[in-house]
Amino acid sequence: MDVVTAPGPVAEAFAARQQAWEAEHLSPLAARSYPARRAVPEADCGLRTPLQRDRDRIVHSKAFRRLKHKTQVFVSPEGDHYRTRLTHTLEVTQVSRTVARALRLNEDLTEAIGLGHDLGHPPFGHIGEAVLDVCLRERYGRAFRHFEHSLRVVDHLENEGRGLNLDDDVRDGILGHSSRAPLPRTLEGAIVRLVDRVAYLNHDIDDAVRAGVLREADLPAVPITVLGETGSRRIDALVHDLVEHSERAGQIVQGPVAGAAMDELRDFMFERVYLGPAARREHAKIEHVLRTLFTHFADDPSRLPEAAGAPAADVAQRVTDYLAGMTDRYCIRAFEALTVPEAFAL
Repeated sequence: MDVVTAPGPVAEAFAARQQAWEAEHLSPLAARSYPARRAVPEADCGLRTPLQRDRDRIVHSKAFRRLKHKTQVFVSPEGDHYRTRLTHTLEVTQVSRTVARALRLNEDLTEAIGLGHDLGHPPFGHIGEAVLDVCLRERYGRAFRHFEHSLRVVDHLENEGRGLNLDDDVRDGILGHSSRAPLPRTLEGAIVRLVDRVAYLNHDIDDAVRAGVLREADLPAVPITVLGETGSRRIDALVHDLVEHSERAGQIVQGPVAGAAMDELRDFMFERVYLGPAARREHAKIEHVLRTLFTHFADDPSRLPEAAGAPAADVAQRVTDYLAGMTDRYCIRAFEALTVPEAFAL
């Protein structure tokens, strides 16, 4: 058979078939896949919805690939089983799709938001975010928030500065995934926002126990009694609670008992892990590394690579774009290149 290069009957009927399926099977509260709302209008793909296309653009982006070498919580952990920013992203997306399907919401939108939500995270997790924020405030009077930078990545930095031209609902969900951001306008975005917490709390507990920072016996008794003794049981309980209460409410909500239990777990993790003694020791080291690089490039922007940041960006933004885009190991290599004599560099 000849290679088919032009749209055929399957492609020509795809959009109408998909819209008919959504009309029949999705909740009236679900976001629809058509029409696409993009900053730059473009023809739809004949074999994917606009939201599936956005998912693929995110997965094929450079920023997505770099997530595998960015810290989730533990910096350069000794072992292959600790979460990275990439595995966290995949876990959030998987659980979010489960919730979306149970509520008859748009799985494709949920998946695209989940895969793109942390593209703007700098190296070294939330410690790196805090340090970069302080550096920007002190020197330029600006703030750094990873959720805003995630939107900048997909809008301005990917695709050689042209951006990914994502649908507005995907962009809105990426921007609104953090509890510090305005609420997303779609229920699909709200799912990712809440499931992000569900996922990181439970897998961070698992990693903290593996690292010897916590023991299972240290976990607060009430939330463990309410939600379960293992990470998988707690996630299962939280997802069931989320689905049942959201179905009744017509919005994405937790029940009061499960929500309170998760809040207590979160407070415990901030006290013992995220802001605990081990994290504080790492914070000082990471601050030294990032401050050194920040000052080096801010003092002389000509040292920045030509590809750092969008061409029209000012110095503060170009420095931010370059540092936030680094993986942990690239950041350390850049620091060593500045501070370690070449003869001693590993």
